Amino acid sequence: MKSILIGSCTALVLAVAVACGGSSGGGAPQTQPSGVPSGGTNVNATTISILGDRGGASFTPNPAPSGASDLAFKNNDSQIHRIVANDGSFDSGDIAPGATKTVSLASDGTNYHCVIHPDMIGAVSASDGAPPRCTGIYC
Repeated sequence: MKSILIGSCTALVLAVAVACGGSSGGGAPQTQPSGVPSGGTNVNATTISILGDRGGASFTPNPAPSGASDLAFKNNDSQIHRIVANDGSFDSGDIAPGATKTVSLASDGTNYHCVIHPDMIGAVSASDGAPPRCTGIYC
């Protein structure tokens, strides 16, 4: 009986997820919450190129200039990367080779790293133009 109930609940959740997955018609545009990657690239985002596992030189530009509300990480490498803010304010999720993921910034002066390749570190300059002091295990 318990397995039938679990199976029924799973089927219901899947049906709702498929029904809410999107539409080709009109309606209000859907927005991403802060720090959640979107599938595309915001034209106002600062693009950061991921070049490979070479430490701080793996991100270009590094540091990124201040004033951006979004960062678009473009994976120009042959490996998957996952970029996370040191303070946990954003997580790109996996970025496949050739793909771009956009994240929203909570503030300037942010440090980030690749969780798959911890030697890959980057930053977004603070509003005064100086890169933030890197703190934590990824520095």
